[in-house]
Amino acid sequence: MSPVIRLETELPGPKSKAINARRAAAIPKAVANQSGIALTHADNALLTDVDGNRLIDFAGGIGVMNVGHRNPALVEAVKSQLDHLTHACFAVSSYESYVALAERLNRLTPGTHEKRTLLVNTGAEGIENAVKIARHATGRPAIVAFEHAFHGRTNLTMALTAKPMPYKKGFGPFAPEVYRVPFSYCYRCQSAGGKTCCQASAAYWERIFAGLVDPTEVAAIVIEPQLGEGGFVPADPGALTALAAFARQHGILFIADEIQTGFGRTGKMFACDHYGLVPDLIVTAKSLAGGLPLAAVTGRAEIMDHVHVGGLGGTYGGNPLACAAAIAVIDVMERDQVLARGQAVAATLRARFEALAGRYQFVGDVRGLGAMLALEIVTDRTSKAPDKARTTRIQAEALKRGLIILTCGTYANVLRVLVPLTVEAAVLAEGLDVLDAAFSAASG
Repeated sequence: MSPVIRLETELPGPKSKAINARRAAAIPKAVANQSGIALTHADNALLTDVDGNRLIDFAGGIGVMNVGHRNPALVEAVKSQLDHLTHACFAVSSYESYVALAERLNRLTPGTHEKRTLLVNTGAEGIENAVKIARHATGRPAIVAFEHAFHGRTNLTMALTAKPMPYKKGFGPFAPEVYRVPFSYCYRCQSAGGKTCCQASAAYWERIFAGLVDPTEVAAIVIEPQLGEGGFVPADPGALTALAAFARQHGILFIADEIQTGFGRTGKMFACDHYGLVPDLIVTAKSLAGGLPLAAVTGRAEIMDHVHVGGLGGTYGGNPLACAAAIAVIDVMERDQVLARGQAVAATLRARFEALAGRYQFVGDVRGLGAMLALEIVTDRTSKAPDKARTTRIQAEALKRGLIILTCGTYANVLRVLVPLTVEAAVLAEGLDVLDAAFSAASG
């Protein structure tokens, strides 16, 4: 197969630069512009820009394109929906696709208990509603979140988010009654080296909460089973199990943020499935609707039904076009064995990443569940000092060669991969060859 990357100009090209100039005059500079490329077309894991350049996409719209850009089944479902209904507001008049999608999510999400699903627009809105529901159901005010967490950009979700720059700086004051505890980031833990994570005991969590907040005042614990923006760190299984047991013991609801980890990204439908974890509430978004704005809060029926009529909702939540897209995504995942395809992608990624780690001493850690994999870049493996500068150089060298890849992490020193799980093997291999070349170019 001939190379799929096609570079007609430097990146960004002249037409992209012209659009960027218009962008600068019309849009706040606070809206990031990482690649500088203006796109016209996308197909599975390939992107075409206004200058005719074709690139490989390892960013996936930040974890949105698990079933690929413009998946044909999704496109057809949305086109069909356009012929019938584009908006009604579900709080005014019902339509079947919202109900059907809720039924699917109630069956798919972890646990066999009776569930209810609320549809909203974004992951941040989903987290906000999960917190609202948890507070209402428990009558408690406090919420516990984690170091390195990212949950959104609204006022409450900024309070839950850990990283100050760029997400929180200058935007306070933030919502109150949010408490932060350590995440099981074993690579950077002072106690690392033992066989068991230091957080994997009831005594640890009792000690942490004793100096933080009375557990009887805590409505919910909100956690990403694998950190997203915080560095693609999977929670230690023992730590997560101990925390979930602590929550049950104290009547604290467990909210799983699966906004980025959901729908096959980690090799299972949800990251919770790796841990045998059944959350009280689970928030999904991103790849749920394959690019259309949609998020969901799915939870135990008695918790979801605790809220009074009219207490949940929104004008656009569960828009018919987005619901049609989400149902198509779930159908594609089941029909086309996307979980199995994602596991094959994961095996290829991990093998190539381990090879990079073997050649470059500045690769401090290779980690992640399934195809949600990352490389942490450090100055050296002894000090583990984060090397943001080299990470940025690798990203830039990859882009120069036609590969879009994202960074993340509290110290901005982690390269993360969110390539569509439906990527063709040859395209994945070419993208990894480009990444290899970028590492070589940035190694001096």
